[in-house]
Amino acid sequence: YLVWNPCVYQLFLVVFDWSNLTLDPNTANRHLSLSEGNRKVTWGEERQPYPDYPERFDRCPQVLCRESLTGRCYWEAEWSGNGAMIGVTYKGIWRKGDSADCGLGFNGKSWSLFCSPDSYSVRHNNKQTVIPIQRSDSCRVGVYLDWAAGTLSFYRVSSDGLTLLYSFTSSFTEPLYPGFGVYDDSSVSLCMLG
Repeated sequence: YLVWNPCVYQLFLVVFDWSNLTLDPNTANRHLSLSEGNRKVTWGEERQPYPDYPERFDRCPQVLCRESLTGRCYWEAEWSGNGAMIGVTYKGIWRKGDSADCGLGFNGKSWSLFCSPDSYSVRHNNKQTVIPIQRSDSCRVGVYLDWAAGTLSFYRVSSDGLTLLYSFTSSFTEPLYPGFGVYDDSSVSLCMLG
């Protein structure tokens, strides 16, 4: 696995656009609560009294960001708990029901990294690839998108720098929205630069 040391990591942050993202409450499943200025999402058993919107995920515990991305972008998220999905999707991902058309990575419109205390795996178009990597205390993930080149890369971020987990290659045809799936008793936080 490619490991970038902290010096190279800092250069990486300078060269590529750091994307400061915010979660879109109009897309959040009712079991998900947003906090910290819409930069943290937490799963809870109690349903939130969100209004009905066509863009809301009504069954899948997912939320998308407000911002759509093209060009070269980098962002980081930190997860905790039993597990989370970190990914990107076209705007047209299905929002109603719990079929594969809705799940991040379970269809041709989205790509995702699944993180749990025991393992990592990636998924696109319902094809899963398990990532055979040693466990780590780090729960921080970096995502690099080069939209024009058709590259989407996931990294584990730690004090040692960046470790490449997996790179997708695809011909992207629309802007991509970062999204998160949050499992029972878990949360995901968007990280600020610095």
